[in-house]
Amino acid sequence: MVETIAFYTFAGMAILASALVIGQRNPMYSVMLLIASFGALAGLYIGLDAPFAAVTQIIVYAGAIMVLFLFVVMLLNAPQEDTEHDVRMHPFAGPGPMRFGALLALGLAAELGWALTRTPSEAGSFAVTPVSSVAAIGRSLFTEYAFAFEVTSILILVAMVGAVVLARREEPR
Repeated sequence: MVETIAFYTFAGMAILASALVIGQRNPMYSVMLLIASFGALAGLYIGLDAPFAAVTQIIVYAGAIMVLFLFVVMLLNAPQEDTEHDVRMHPFAGPGPMRFGALLALGLAAELGWALTRTPSEAGSFAVTPVSSVAAIGRSLFTEYAFAFEVTSILILVAMVGAVVLARREEPR
């Protein structure tokens, strides 16, 4: 009973905070709400009896990644969302990117529907082996999955540089 109440509480917090992230006009509030969403996800991981995933969620995402987002928001000095005039003047505004975004949203909805309608017998394509310790996770991460780990860090760096370049303000001549 207590686990069910905790699950619905953390799930509701995660959904509400995530919905408010995209609904805020002030990017600083969005960053803070994203940290709240990450905290709620960590609570869900604890409910799933995965304390390592919960601590990693807090340290890596709410700690390191969100500090980077916070610095990017402060560096760009964007107090609020662009006005309609700025959106019209932006080179990426228009029907093309909107259609592409809608197509990606439909793909996500189809994948989510497929994942939720699978039976448990279909889900077992990967062998589930219990992890005995944090040392085993670290050894696996930095040996078997070292390439994916490094590619992810480069992807995050490229995304930050891209955000700074796109939001750079041209000085009038």
